[in-house]
Amino acid sequence: MGQALGRAAQWTSAKGGSGGKLEYTKINEELLNSIIAFVDGFSAKYPEESKLVFKKPLTWQSSLKPNMIKGPGMTDRGEDLVSEETAGKDQPLFCLQKHDQMTYNVSVMTMHHAEEVMRAAGDKKMHEVRACLEANRDPVANMLGDRFATVEGDDNSIFRYMEEIAKEQEMLAKQSAEERNEDRQAEIEEMKSVLKLRLCLQRLDQQLMDQSITIISKEVRLTPVTVDGEVSILKELCGHEDDNTVLEKLDYWGDNYVFKNGCRAQPKRQLHGDICYLEVKPHDGQNFYVTANTSGYYCNKGPDNQGDMDYEKEGDSYRELVTMLKEKSPKFAEMIDKQDFALKQHDKHDKYMDVRVEQQDDDDANETYRSEAPRGGRQKTMDDQEKDKQKSKSQKKKKLEPSLKWRALGMEEYSAEKMDREKRVLKKKKTTQRMKSKTPVDNEDSFSESSTESEEEEEAVERRSETNADLPSEYWQIQKLVKYLKGGNQTATIIALCSMRDFNLAQETCQLAIRDVGGLEVLINLLDTEEIKCKIGALKILKEISRNTQIRRAIADLGGLQTMVKILREHDKELKCLAAETIANVAKFRRARRTVRQHGGIKKLVGLLDCGSVNGPMNPEIERDVEVARCGALALWSCSKSRKNKEAMRKAGAIPLLAKLLKSTHEEMLIPVVGTLQECSSEQNYRLAIRTEGMVQDLVKNLNSSTDELQMHCAAAIFKCAEEKETRDLVRLYGGLDPLVKLLEKTENKELLAAATGAIWKCAISPENVQRFQELKAVDRLVALLNNQPEEVLVNVVGALGELAKDPPNRAQIRKAGGISPLVNLLTGTNQSLLVNVTTAVGQCAEEQDNMAIIDKLDGVRLLWSLLKNQNPEVQASAAWASVLGYMKIKKLIQE
Repeated sequence: MGQALGRAAQWTSAKGGSGGKLEYTKINEELLNSIIAFVDGFSAKYPEESKLVFKKPLTWQSSLKPNMIKGPGMTDRGEDLVSEETAGKDQPLFCLQKHDQMTYNVSVMTMHHAEEVMRAAGDKKMHEVRACLEANRDPVANMLGDRFATVEGDDNSIFRYMEEIAKEQEMLAKQSAEERNEDRQAEIEEMKSVLKLRLCLQRLDQQLMDQSITIISKEVRLTPVTVDGEVSILKELCGHEDDNTVLEKLDYWGDNYVFKNGCRAQPKRQLHGDICYLEVKPHDGQNFYVTANTSGYYCNKGPDNQGDMDYEKEGDSYRELVTMLKEKSPKFAEMIDKQDFALKQHDKHDKYMDVRVEQQDDDDANETYRSEAPRGGRQKTMDDQEKDKQKSKSQKKKKLEPSLKWRALGMEEYSAEKMDREKRVLKKKKTTQRMKSKTPVDNEDSFSESSTESEEEEEAVERRSETNADLPSEYWQIQKLVKYLKGGNQTATIIALCSMRDFNLAQETCQLAIRDVGGLEVLINLLDTEEIKCKIGALKILKEISRNTQIRRAIADLGGLQTMVKILREHDKELKCLAAETIANVAKFRRARRTVRQHGGIKKLVGLLDCGSVNGPMNPEIERDVEVARCGALALWSCSKSRKNKEAMRKAGAIPLLAKLLKSTHEEMLIPVVGTLQECSSEQNYRLAIRTEGMVQDLVKNLNSSTDELQMHCAAAIFKCAEEKETRDLVRLYGGLDPLVKLLEKTENKELLAAATGAIWKCAISPENVQRFQELKAVDRLVALLNNQPEEVLVNVVGALGELAKDPPNRAQIRKAGGISPLVNLLTGTNQSLLVNVTTAVGQCAEEQDNMAIIDKLDGVRLLWSLLKNQNPEVQASAAWASVLGYMKIKKLIQE
C-alpha cells in the first residue's frame, strides 16, 4: 500500500511544516474506494489477521463522536471512549480521544477496530480513510514495523521474513517434544499471521497500482501538438512509389486555418473533441477519412456529395495513428515493419508555403495560423498577405478606458474583461465556456441537462450604471464592516455580521457592494471556521444576497458551494437549513448544479428529507426536523433541473421520501416537494414512481389548495405524468378533472393557466375523461381562452380542444361557442408547437359539415395548404391531414 500512496496517489505540496494532503482527483477517489472495500469485511475473510496487534497505532483526526461508535467492548474514560481490550501496558486497542471542542482523535491497533471505525462512519468512510492516510503516510510501517517500511528500489523484506520463519520452524522441528516451548510455537504462529497480513497488503498495493495505471491510460488524450507531430512524420514517408513509401497520400482535410489552440476542426466540432480530419490514400486500397479526436483516432464516413464531412464514427478508436493505419492497410504494416522506405525530399520552390498570419489585435480573434491551402482553394500570394496585415492594423480598435468610479475601486481591468465577456455572450448558443472551480472536476462530466433547463443565467452579463460616479453611503458603511470581518476577533466578527444584516440585503446596491469590497471571500471563509455563530451569521447573509444572479456566480467561482455541501453533514439543524437554502438560491445555473452533484451534495440533501412524522403531534424538535426537510426539498428543487441530478436523486432514495413528505399538511413544505416532483416527472422512472407510490391522489388533493403556486405545481406534475393512460385514469378516479376545469377561472395567473390547460389536454386523450369534461362544460371555458393569451397557454388550450373535438358533440359545441374563427386565425402564427395543435384541432372540427363551411369562408383551407411549405415535418403532416379532410368536405358540399 505504501508504493501506491507514494507513486500513484496525488498529493498537494506541503505547507506550513505539515505534510501534503490528498488531492480531490478521480485517481485518489478510486484508490480510497478500493481501500474501503479492502477494510470492509476483512474480519470475516481473515479472522486471525484482523486481531493482530499493530506495532504502532494508526492515529488521525476524526469526525466521529463517542455516541456514534458505542457498543459492546467499549467503555467511557471521562470524555474519551476506549476499548476494553488492551495491548501491552494498559494501551487500549481502540481509543477515541477528545482533541478540541468539536473534534476527536481516533487511534486503532487492529484491523478489526479499523473495520469498526469504517462501519460507524457510514457515508463518511472516504473522509476517515483520507484523514488516516494523510496522518500516516506509510501505514504498513505502523502496522507491521519498520522492517516493512516502503523503500525505493527492490523490497526484499518479505523474502527475508519468510527465511526467518523457515529457520525458526527448522529449529523447532529439531527439538524433542519435551524441549518444545509453547511460547516459541505461539511466536511462530504470530509471525505467520504477520506474513499473511503483509501479503494481503502487498496484493492491495499491486491492485491500487494497476487501477491507477488503468485510469491514467484512459485519461491520456491526444493534443494538437501530438497529432501534428505524427502527421508530419508520416507525410515525409508518403509517395507514389509503392516499393519504398508507406502511403500514397496523407493530408489534412478541410479548411486551411489553424486556430489559436492548435486545432483545425471548426469550433462547433471542437466542442466534441475533434482536433482535425485526415485524408488517407493507401497503396492497397481506397481513400478513407480519419478524425483526430482528443479520445483517439477513428474513421468517419467522409465528405458527402455536397462536400460536407459526415462526422459519424465508424469502427474503433486508436491511441496512435500508426496502429490504426496498420489495421487498415496491410501494405502500410508491411512497410513500417520492414522500415524499407525513403524520406520525401523537399522542393525548394514548393508551390505551397506555410505562411504565418499576424495575430489580430482584436481580443476575440480565434484564428492564429494559416497553413496549407485546401484542395481546389486559391493560395494567397505574399502581396495579398501584406495587404491583410495593413488592413488588420488599420482596423485596430480604440482601447476603452474604465470609468472613474471603477478605477477608484481598483477595477481598471473592467472594460477589457467585460467587453470580452459581452462578446462571448453573443455566441453562447454556439459554445459554452467551462468555468473554473475550486476543486478539479471530471472532464467527462458534460452539461447533460433536462429540457426544462433555463438558459437565462448561463452567461449572465454584468451591467453597471456609470452615469452616476457617486456611490451610496451604504457602500462605504459595508466596506468598513468588511474590514472588521477581516481583522476582528470572534466577538467583533459576530457584531459586524449582525450589523451587516441590518442593511437592506434585498437591494442590489448592497449586494454588489459586499462583493466589490471583498466581502464574499470573507463570508465564505467564515464557513470553514469552528464557530457556529459565525457560520450562521455568514450563511444568513449569503442566503439573502445569493438571490442576485451575479452574486450566485461569484459564490460558485469562490468555491462556496463545496463548503456549503460539507456543512450539510453538521449536527446543528439551523446550519443545515441555512446551507440548503443558500444552495437552493445558488444552484440556478448549470455549473452550480453540477458542482453540487460532484461533491456529494445530492445524497446529503436527500438525507435531509428524512424527518420522521410530518402529520403527527408537533413539538419544537419535530418542527426543526420538518424545517430541515423543507430546506432540503428546496435545494433539490433547484438541482432537479439537471437530468444527471435527477438520476442521482433517484439512486439516493429520494422518491419514497418525497412521497412521504407529499402527505404533509404544511403548504410551505408541499410547494418545494411538489415543485421537485414536477421537475423530475419529465423522466419515465419518476412518472412510474408517482403512479405506483400513490402520489397521484395527493397531487389531486392539493389541486384544491388555497395557494396558487401549489396548485400550479400540482397541475404541472399531472400535465407531465398524464402521458400514461394509467395516470389519466387515476386522475379521474380521484376526482381530479373537476378542480382542473375550475382552475380555468383564474385567468390572471398565466403560469397556473398554462399548467391547468396542459393537464386538461393530456387527460382529454382518454375518452372516459372526455365525457366528464363535457359534463363540466370545459369546451366553453377553453374557447374563451383562445384570445389574448400567451403562446404557452394557447398551445395547451388548442391541444385540449383538438382532443375534445374527436367526440362529435364537442365539435358542434366549439362552433356554438365561437371557437372556429379564433382557431383559423391562429393558422397564421409562427410557433411550431402551436401550429401542430391548431392544424389538428381545425382538422377535427372540419369533420362537422357546418364547421367546414365556416372554415372555408374564413379562408382556412388556403391557410392549411400554405402550411404544407412549413419546414417542420410535424406541421406539414398535420396540415396535410387537415387539408385532406377539408378537401373531402368541400367536395361533398359542392356535390350537394
